[in-house]
Amino acid sequence: MADQPPRVLITGTAGFIGFHTASRLLQQGARVLGIDNFSDYYDVALKERRNDILENYPNFSVARISIEDVQAVGDAWRAFAPDVVIHLAAQAGVRYSIDHPESYISTNLIGTYNLLELARRHPVRHFLAASTSSVYGANREMPFDERQRTQTPISLYAATKGATELMGHSYSHLYGTPMTFFRFFTVYGPWGRPDMALFKFAKAILADEPIDVFNNGEMVRDFTYVEDLAASIVHLSAAIPGKEPVEGDSLSPVAPFRIVNIGGGKPTPLMDYIGALETALNRTARKNMLPMQQGDVPATEASPELLRRLTGYVPTTSVEEGVAAFVAWYCDHYRGDSGLEG
Repeated sequence: MADQPPRVLITGTAGFIGFHTASRLLQQGARVLGIDNFSDYYDVALKERRNDILENYPNFSVARISIEDVQAVGDAWRAFAPDVVIHLAAQAGVRYSIDHPESYISTNLIGTYNLLELARRHPVRHFLAASTSSVYGANREMPFDERQRTQTPISLYAATKGATELMGHSYSHLYGTPMTFFRFFTVYGPWGRPDMALFKFAKAILADEPIDVFNNGEMVRDFTYVEDLAASIVHLSAAIPGKEPVEGDSLSPVAPFRIVNIGGGKPTPLMDYIGALETALNRTARKNMLPMQQGDVPATEASPELLRRLTGYVPTTSVEEGVAAFVAWYCDHYRGDSGLEG
């Protein structure tokens, strides 16, 4: 049995991060069940293209269901009998949460609750779930460390993700399920979502339209290339929380539960990020300088040390490399004969 490839259930495999994570695991020989409802939050054709690539692997299957549908998810879970669960499905986006709060409550809270209940009833070796750097909220102490307080979210999106961390900890304590929640830092790269800044910027610049630059460009982000993120998740899946902490650990004193930042710890000014895009496109952006948007923060910076200690790995792809890779993908899929809109 030890030589059998792991059976990994991943929610959100038609999404940006879920697609990359599933791809990496499939390439390593894992059996993967994807769960995704192919929602129309953004272009479904893009989700279908990602799924088409995954379905080229004989060890991949997908259940087209919502995580809010506890009966359907339970049936799929029991039939697949996963060893590991990687929960990536979520209603994403800080700004969208201001106008559509109900979708965040339904997907992020109720959907996560359903999965935690299934992990209680049908135990797994490791339950991993996505959180976000947005939970650091009004915190201004840099770099962000997993042991810092996160009780000051400034968007409902951040509040729901912080709540899922607390829910996970309670389930881990009560039922002994090993859990790792990881916090993402401004993920970008090929196959990204059309509502993400890099996607919007590229489309506007190529159309010679102005781009909206908030806080007059005075923002800093710890940008994380998506392939580095997927590699980090896969490495963390083998770092199962136990009773012995490592140096600087966030390991709970009462549960096999840990929170880990996934970021490189190399914050980049927004204007440098835009500059990398201008270089890759060989175009100059027309910039519409605007004040800070509600729910946003001026800066993020991850402490990557816990990730390094647990896995020996830290994201290293430079913004220049990552943005160039995104542009190559974007021009191929959105300006070529791909059938996708853009």
